[in-house]
This record gives sequence, C-alpha cells and structure tokens, in this order.
Amino acid sequence: MNEIIESIKKSTIEIQKIIEKGDMGKSEEQNATGDTQLKLDIISDQVIENNFKQLKSIKKIVSEEQEHIININEEGEYLIAYDPLDGSSLVDVNLSVGSIYGIYKNDFTGKNIVASVYIVFGPRIEMVICDGETVKLYRMKSNEEFYYVKNIYMNPSGNLNSPGSTQMCWYPHHKKMIDVMFEEDYELTYSGGMVPDLHHILVRGGGLFSYPGASDKPKGKLRQLFEVFPFAHIFETAGGGATDGQARVLNITTEHIHDTSPCFFGSNLEINRVIEAYKL
Repeated sequence: MNEIIESIKKSTIEIQKIIEKGDMGKSEEQNATGDTQLKLDIISDQVIENNFKQLKSIKKIVSEEQEHIININEEGEYLIAYDPLDGSSLVDVNLSVGSIYGIYKNDFTGKNIVASVYIVFGPRIEMVICDGETVKLYRMKSNEEFYYVKNIYMNPSGNLNSPGSTQMCWYPHHKKMIDVMFEEDYELTYSGGMVPDLHHILVRGGGLFSYPGASDKPKGKLRQLFEVFPFAHIFETAGGGATDGQARVLNITTEHIHDTSPCFFGSNLEINRVIEAYKL
C-alpha cells in the first residue's frame, strides 16, 4: 500500500505542474460516459496510468476517462479505480479541482474497497487518505513533501448543504427536503466540483452533499467506482454516513465499471433526514 500512496504523491506533483501550464482546451475525444474530454483530463489520466504501471502490487486499474480495465500485474494484490481530475472544467475559472482514488481487493465493488485517497488542487495542495480505520489530512509543502496535518472526524450533525444535479429535474420529495434544510438556516456550499464540496464538509465536520436521482438522470450522474464508493468509504470511516436514499452506498450492486448511483454523504443526522425523506 505504501508504494501506491507514494505513486499518488508523484502523480499529484506532476498534475499540479500540468495545471499550472494551463492547456484548458477541449479534445476531440469523449470518455466512457459520453462527456467531452478536456486535454487536461487526458494528460492527467496518462500521468497516473504511467506511474501505476510501474508497481508490482497493482493487479488492475480503471480510469473514469477510459472504457476498459487495464491489466497491470496478474500477481498484484490491489485494483484501483480513479478519476484523474474531477471538476477539470473549473480550472479555467480558477476554482479548486481534485483527483479521487478507490483501492479495492478481489473485484471492483463497494464491499471490497480497502482504502481511499483524494487530492485537492486549490490554494494549497492537500491529500486525504483513508485506510478504513482513520481519515488523515496531509498538506504539501513548497519542497513538494507532504506532511501530516490532522485526523478528520465528522460531528453528529452540521450546517452545510451542498445540493447537486439540475434543480428543475428534482423529484418533489427531494426538493422539499432541501427547501426545509435551507429554511432551518443550513448554509449553501456548492462549487460544481465534488472534491472541493465534500472536502469542505469533511474539514468543517458536518453537513450534507447530495447528488440525487432525478427525472433527467434517474440513476444519478456520479460514478460508483471512481467517485461514490471512495467518498462513502471516507465518510463512514470519519464517523458519518453515505446512502443512495434507501441503502448504504457500499452495499450497492455494481453491474458495470461505469455504473452511476444517486448518493448522499454527510453527518449522521443529515443522512437520517435523507432516509426519512426517501421513504416513499
């Protein structure tokens, strides 16, 4: 596992330098779910893939930007699903973006995730590592070394509300829940980037991030292996929760590597609110 973390650090440093160079143009390619890829997405994906290919401990990898699983070493122990640069379109307007890694054993399912890592590329470069027992925050120094900052814990409740997806497509029960929360003085936090918004809630210790199923996307938009499962693993380990509205996120069945799912992440009081609102 240590060599995987070191590889992620190396990729982070390389991607940060690529971001600073700033080629924000669109490519002529689309990823596996039909999104037009930015050149930045493709280059970041190549960086991570090339670094992971050097590790004997990795059996397989799969990227949100690619259609198929890539075999690395048949004798390897770990399988890694990653989103090379979540929210990459936000770079052009100088907002924070991130990378997300889910580390699995045996197969790519929520029940088999053993570690999660995400990176925040913002005013500071920060890395959060979850090994299933603790959630630790690290920060990169000017000499490109990462140092430990603190452990992250969720409070029983919070006051942040980060509601995603197209509001005009929300189902009535979801809209009612969000409206009531704002009537109760929850604070809006929403950048359009999953990593910075969830990082905000985690570091502040509580609140709710939601990306529900809606009339335009009944199964939600966020991908299970690359986004949903890694953050569910982190939130649960930090003392919070993650649900799709009816079930624990990490118990959701995965039928295809690019499956999506409705998802809600937050402190326990807010997760319980979601479950109550979704009792249809």
